[in-house]
Amino acid sequence: MVALKAGDVERFIARPPDNVPLVLVFGPDAGLVSERAQALVAHASGGADDPFSLVKLDAADIASDPARLIDEAMTISMFGGRRVVWVRDGAGKNISAAVEPLLGKIDPASAFVVIEAGDLKKGVGLRRKIESDKTAVAIACYADAERDLERVIDAELRDANLTISREARQALMSLLGADRLASRGEVRKLCLYAHGRGRVETVDVEAVIGDASAFAVDVLIDAAALGDLATLDHGLERLEATGQRPDMIAGMALRHFQMLSRARADVDRGLPAARAVDQIRPPVFFKRKAAVQRQISIWSQADLGKAGERLGRAVADARKSQTLATALVSDVLLTLTRVARVRARR
Repeated sequence: MVALKAGDVERFIARPPDNVPLVLVFGPDAGLVSERAQALVAHASGGADDPFSLVKLDAADIASDPARLIDEAMTISMFGGRRVVWVRDGAGKNISAAVEPLLGKIDPASAFVVIEAGDLKKGVGLRRKIESDKTAVAIACYADAERDLERVIDAELRDANLTISREARQALMSLLGADRLASRGEVRKLCLYAHGRGRVETVDVEAVIGDASAFAVDVLIDAAALGDLATLDHGLERLEATGQRPDMIAGMALRHFQMLSRARADVDRGLPAARAVDQIRPPVFFKRKAAVQRQISIWSQADLGKAGERLGRAVADARKSQTLATALVSDVLLTLTRVARVRARR
């Protein structure tokens, strides 16, 4: 099978076909990878956490002992039924050698294998093997688009019996999107804060999510894009203390600079910067609009292209080397900050 198209993924997750024995869930959004893998496992296991029918394996163990995966997948469940094998923490681990013997050999009535992985290049390694197999399925997990964020927000608000004002929704969406589990967690926290009020307002979003997310992500990225070295240094210290993943920070910075590139292209075609910022989707939080507008004036399209390349390499390198990840991401953000300082003086 080939990778599922975006429009088919949610239907597949909700009701995976019984004739599919192996699913690879991969992509840069680690939270969405985890959420979708959990949903697939829960459906196949009936929600039970029975160690005789549900086997959880670490990708590091599979990489060091490739035969273990096929042994677990081919073992008949002690009490009958479908055996579920869940391989987690696959980011950066080469488990192709362990997966290849499984392809085309698993009886879907006896076993179901779910593999989590990080961002995999098309046509290479594990992703190529899965997408080339006639029975396996690959599900890509990228950062939530505006429509995806709307669904997450609406689902959590509905469960909490809450509504939300248009302004509060816009503010909330501007602070979400880098990681599905993180986004869902922030919305749930907001719902808990607004419990009993019936309606979420902008002040609630600012009170609950503003301090936790905006500084940790937006302020740091804005500092780099504006050339604000003092704020960047303080932000890097805070981020390291909170334990946020450097590769996720670099990924969010990459998406921000890609957004700036699209807005800069609009400005180069004659659109006023303020209008270009207003057209950005998901919308920019109103308190950040002036900063983003300034960034568009600082960065040329050529510089934005180079920044995107540096950030893309930083994301990949940070995932390969966790011990050096903080230093790698800090270095590229400092470089971008210095570039912005020079360009701002022109």
